[in-house]
Amino acid sequence: MSSGTIVVLTTAPNTGEAETLACRIVEAKLAACVQVLPAMRSFYFWENQIQTDAEHLLLIKTLAEKFDELEKFIQNNHSYDVPEIVALAAQRVSESYLGWIENYVRNEN
Repeated sequence: MSSGTIVVLTTAPNTGEAETLACRIVEAKLAACVQVLPAMRSFYFWENQIQTDAEHLLLIKTLAEKFDELEKFIQNNHSYDVPEIVALAAQRVSESYLGWIENYVRNEN
């Protein structure tokens, strides 16, 4: 099933920040699920040189309509000056999973 579901990627420098961010995003109903992946190595260009750091990847499952609010939330609650915030459209999502996401992020209770 085609949908307005997106997966937003962001990273965090350590487990504590990643888990706190994940929990706060779900509590704020900006996503129905956030997965925190184990530590990985990131190589990136910053301050005129190539950097490398351990990071945790967060996979944030939400609706496209929540992206702007989620983006602002991440920017305001992240320790990085320029956090990664990349949304990937989910081309197909099962009806039951999509229903679960919609029910949670749109529910006002």
